[in-house]
Amino acid sequence: MNIARLRGWGLATAISFSLFTAAVQANDEAEGVSNARSTVASRPNIVFILADDLGYTDIAPYGSEISTPTLSALAEQGVRFTNYHTAANCAPARAMLLTGVDSHAAGVSNIPELLAPEQRTQPQYQGELGDNVVTVAALLEGSGYHTYMAGKWHLGASPEKRPSRRGFERTLALMDSGADNWEQRPYIPLYDRANWFADGERITLPEDFYSSRFLVDKTIEFIDSNLQDGKPFFAYVPFQAVHVPVQAPQAYIDKYRGVYDAGWDSLRLQRRAGAVELGIVPADTAMVDMSTTDDWNALDEQRQRYEAKRMAVYAGMIEAMDFHIGRLVAYLKSRGEYGNTIFIFTSDNGSEASGAADQMAFAQTIGSRQLGYDSDYDRLGLKGSFNTIGPSFASASASPLSHYKFYAGEGGMRVPLIIAGEPVRQPGELNRAFAWATDITPTILALSGTALPGERYAGRPVLPLIGRDLTPLLRGEIERVYGEGDAVGYELTGHGALFQGDYKVVVNQAPLGDGQWRLFNIVEDPGETVDLAATQPALFQRMLSRYQQYQQENGVLPLPVGYTQMRQLFFNTLHKKSGEQILIFLLTLLLLLPFYVAYRMKKDVLR
Repeated sequence: MNIARLRGWGLATAISFSLFTAAVQANDEAEGVSNARSTVASRPNIVFILADDLGYTDIAPYGSEISTPTLSALAEQGVRFTNYHTAANCAPARAMLLTGVDSHAAGVSNIPELLAPEQRTQPQYQGELGDNVVTVAALLEGSGYHTYMAGKWHLGASPEKRPSRRGFERTLALMDSGADNWEQRPYIPLYDRANWFADGERITLPEDFYSSRFLVDKTIEFIDSNLQDGKPFFAYVPFQAVHVPVQAPQAYIDKYRGVYDAGWDSLRLQRRAGAVELGIVPADTAMVDMSTTDDWNALDEQRQRYEAKRMAVYAGMIEAMDFHIGRLVAYLKSRGEYGNTIFIFTSDNGSEASGAADQMAFAQTIGSRQLGYDSDYDRLGLKGSFNTIGPSFASASASPLSHYKFYAGEGGMRVPLIIAGEPVRQPGELNRAFAWATDITPTILALSGTALPGERYAGRPVLPLIGRDLTPLLRGEIERVYGEGDAVGYELTGHGALFQGDYKVVVNQAPLGDGQWRLFNIVEDPGETVDLAATQPALFQRMLSRYQQYQQENGVLPLPVGYTQMRQLFFNTLHKKSGEQILIFLLTLLLLLPFYVAYRMKKDVLR
C-alpha cells in the first residue's frame, strides 16, 4: 500500500516506515491492489437506500421544507424521477425492488400481517419471497460483489427466507413490518418482541440504539471489513424512517418547532408550490380534498399545538435519516470510494396515515398503550413514546397527490427516486418518464455489468424479470423505457391500478375510496382530479381489459367476504396470541371502548 492510502485509513504512523518497506509496499500495490482497483473502476459500488413510508414531497429535492442536504446534494449530482411508482405498502414493494418480478408472482401480494387464512393457500399470497425468484443481491454476489444489508427486511423470517440466505453476505435485519427506533420492542401487539437478526442469528440491540444511526454504523462496518480486497460492493440500507412509530432525537425535533403551526392545509399548499417551483409537477396541478383530512380551524389551540408537534417529530426523523446518510457519504469519500459509487434512493410506498388526528383515537391507542407506550406532548418522539402523523398531515406529506399508503391513488404509489453517479449524463436533471418498482433490479444489474438470470438459478427454475433497465434514461439516450402500448398492473386488497402511457385506471375501496374505476392522465393531472372515463371511453375500456388480463396472469384473488385490513390485523393478532395474552388484549379493548365512543361522538358533533 502507498502512504497516501494508509493516511486515508488514518494510520499516521505510516510516515515512519523505512524506504525499503515503502518500496515493497509500492511494488505490492503495482502488482496486486492496482489490478483490483481497476476492476472496481469498471464495476461500481452501488448503495441502495430505501426510506419507509416517505411521502412524495417529504424531502427538499421534491419541494419539502424539511432540510435534507445530503439527498439534495445527490439530486444535484444525479437524476430525479418525477413519475416513478411503487407498491402501496411495504413488503410487496420490497419484493419487486429486490427481484424485478411482480409482487404477486413473487409470493408477496400483501404484507403477511394482513393476509387472510383462505388467501394463504395460494402461492402468490404467502407474504414472503418465493423460491421462484432470485434477488439482485444473489446475482451480484455470484458476479463478484460483496453484498451487505442493514435495515428492515420483512420478506420472510424463517431461516431459509432470511436475507443471509437470499444473497446477502453480511446482514443486520429487522424481520417485522416495523419496530421501535429507540429500543428493542415491538410497535404493535401482533409481535411478542422486535425480531432483529445479524447474519441469520437473533441478536440483542445495544443500549444506545437509534435506528438510523445504528443502520449506517453497521453499513460502514460491513463495507470497511472487506475494502482492502478491491472487490466492488452492493449495500442495501432500508431505513425504519419514517415508519410508525415516528421518533427522532430531541435536537432534530426542536428544529421544527413552530414550522407546522398553520396546519395541514397550509402545508399541503406550500408543498405543492415547492414542487411546482422545482418542476416536479406541472404549474397548473390541481388537488383533491380528502375526506379524511380534518378541519384545522375547528381544533382548539391545545390540539393544534399537539398536532403540529407530531409533524415536527416526523420532519426531525427525516432530517436525522438524511444526516446519517451523509455520514455514509463522508465515509466513502474518506476511503476514496465515493467517485466510484452509484447511489439509488427511494421509498417503499407513500406516506402512512395511521392514527386519527386525535391521539386518543381508538385504533391508535389500543395497541401502543398495551405495549407500554405513551403519547404525552413533552416526550413525543423520544424513547417510550408512540407517534404518527395521522391522515391529515399524511395528505400534506403526499402533496399534491391524492390518497396515501395502502391505496392505489398517486399519493400511495408515486414516491421520490434519485439515482446519482455514473452514468448520469446531465446531473441535476428531472426525468418525467414512467418508471416502476420492478425496474430497480434490472437497472442495478446493468450498472454493475451483471447478467440477467436465466430460466434456472441455483438448481431451481426462476421467473424472468419484468422490469426495465433505466440506464438509457440516465444517459439521455431515450425518453421512455415503456412504450405507449406497454401496460403495468398492480393490486392490493381490492385497490387496483394499471398504467399505460400517460394514463392510469384506478379503483380505491372504502373507507377512502368508493369502489369505482376512474381514468386519469397522471402526467398532466398528477393530483387525479379530472376523471376521463366518460370523455375517453374506448381508452378506459381497453385499459380495464388489460387490468383483467393482469389479474389472470398474476393470480389475483377476489377478497374474502367481509375483509378489511384492520379487521384482518385484529384477527391475526388474536390468532397468534396465547389464551392469557388474548384475555389481556380483550380487557384492554374493553377499557378503551369508552374513549372510542367519546371520540366518535366528538367527531359527529364536529361534523
